[in-house]
Formats: sequence, C-alpha cells, structure tokens
Amino acid sequence: MKIYSLSDFHLSINCPKPMNIFGPVWDNQLDEIKAHCDELNEDDVLLIAGDISWAMTLEAAKPDLEFIGSLKGQKIIIRGNHDYWWKSISSVRKSLGDNTYALQNDCIKIGNVVFAGSRGWTTPERGAILPKDEQKIYDREILRFRMGLDEAKKQRCDGDSLVVMCHYPPFNSTFDKTPFTNLFEEYNVNAVVYGHLHGPNVKICKKINIGQVSYYLTSCDLLRNKPVIIEL
Repeated sequence: MKIYSLSDFHLSINCPKPMNIFGPVWDNQLDEIKAHCDELNEDDVLLIAGDISWAMTLEAAKPDLEFIGSLKGQKIIIRGNHDYWWKSISSVRKSLGDNTYALQNDCIKIGNVVFAGSRGWTTPERGAILPKDEQKIYDREILRFRMGLDEAKKQRCDGDSLVVMCHYPPFNSTFDKTPFTNLFEEYNVNAVVYGHLHGPNVKICKKINIGQVSYYLTSCDLLRNKPVIIEL
C-alpha cells in the first residue's frame, strides 16, 4: 500500500464552472486526473484535502463524488472552504461509495497508517493578528484537530504512521511554527497534506519539513493533476 495525495479538484461536472479561466493547466483536468490515478493500485490510498466540488447541495455534488469514487485506490476526503455542499457528515458518508471515506474531527486506520483531518483556517502572517471572529474559528479548528488526533492516538499501534489532512496551509508564507504545527509535533505526526493554494504567483514549496513532520502541498494545478506520493 502506498499513500498519494491530490487536492482542490473544484469539480463541476453537472453545472460546469470552468477552471481554465485560471490557466491552461486546468484544460483536460478530469482526463489527466483519471489517467494518473489509473497508475495507482487498488490497495493504494489517495488523500483529497478539500475543495472537491463547486456544488451548493449534496444532491448537486453527487456526480463529482461519483467521479472521485471511480478513481483507483481507496480515497479519503476532507472538507475545503468551497465545499458548501458538505453539511451533515452522516449524509456525506451515506453518499460515498465503498472505497471512499470522509473525515471530520475523527480518524480512520488503513493497514498500518492512521489518517486524521480537519479543514483548518488561515494562519496570520508574522506580526499580524486575526480579527476576533476569525481567531474564534482558528481556535475551534485547533480543537477539532486535537479531537481527531486523540482518536488517532487510540488506534495507533507501535510501528504505525500517522498522516494528517488539512485544507488550509497550517503555517504562514514564511513557514513559521504555529499552534497547528506544534500540535502535529505533539502527536508525533509523520506527514501532513494540504491544499488551498493556487496559481503561478503562489509561493510554492511542494514539500517542507518543520521539526520531524513533512508537509506536502497537493493542489492539483500545482502538481499538474498528478498525485504526489507521501513518503513515510
């Protein structure tokens, strides 16, 4: 079993919202994702760290979720900031196929790897302070991660790896340590995958190590629609 990640598909199969207005990298996106994922094995795991569909309701998102389900391997998804269709986690899980799993403040163990995840929130730049309403969300997301990591700790056995999924980068543009990165070190996380960032003007660092944790940026346009392997 190998672990891969590719995020921020921004699908809109039934109600087209073309992403190629942001560049030609989005041309033939679905075909390229499908072709690259066909190279995976059925027991491999594909992590999709949010911004899955532009749909506003779960019913409208079903064709996009069916596309996710059609990809090879076992898929794990989390909610992104644009996933407005994601309301009740129980409803989301009922809509998924047998080989697709949704995380929300909890975890799942596949083989000798435990996966935990939550959406996260924007980390302020060095010296900046979040507005009170955003700080409240930021603090809440830290608690949600801790809930998932506490569950992961219960399921993790000696020799198991722990991988975290978050949508927002868990640090600012200068990769300073944050309450998120401190939490991941506290729980001895091996790797973190995240997305949210797009475009040629993004400060790209596709992989960076902070402490003992490896962080992977997995937005599909920045990876040319090819899943990146997560090294454990």
